[in-house]
Amino acid sequence: MIIDANTVVTLHYRLRNAEGELLEESFGAEPMQYLHGAQNMIPGLEKQLTGKQVGDSFKADVEAAEAYGEYEQGLVQAVPLSAFEGVEDIVPGMRFIAETDVGPRPVVVTEVQDENVIVDGNHPMAGQSLHFEVEVTEVRAATEEELAHGHVHAAGGCCGGGCGSKEEADHECCGGSGECAKGDDCCGGHGHH
Repeated sequence: MIIDANTVVTLHYRLRNAEGELLEESFGAEPMQYLHGAQNMIPGLEKQLTGKQVGDSFKADVEAAEAYGEYEQGLVQAVPLSAFEGVEDIVPGMRFIAETDVGPRPVVVTEVQDENVIVDGNHPMAGQSLHFEVEVTEVRAATEEELAHGHVHAAGGCCGGGCGSKEEADHECCGGSGECAKGDDCCGGHGHH
């Protein structure tokens, strides 16, 4: 089976930045799984995976625009220290979820000043070209449930992907009861690795 929309892809990868520094690696650990065509993978790598099959190994260079986007200076903001009331010892590197005009957005503290906290809403890899070594280990058709939820449900007793939507948040593994809004078992005995 070849990788195309609505397939579940299992792969190992090694990720380096432009300087050749190793950022992430799955070789020697659990492989990564994702639902192809559901925007669960950076666009540039997903494009290069399309048409590949089990056993294919390749290198993929992905420019920032097709990875985590260009670095946006406008996502760096000074927030009054008073907005962090109740949080002790705010230090660079702390992560928070900020409520914005476009909904919740993860931010990281980059600097603490006398009156303000500087936060950055860019992805940590924004503005970087990325270099992957990829090995495809499994490709299968997605289940109806995976297609409906937009992410993989792997073996193990818990739902996969994120817990972003209300329906996903009700999955047992995401802290809910395990019952979907429709009343059926979301996880169906499947889970995320």
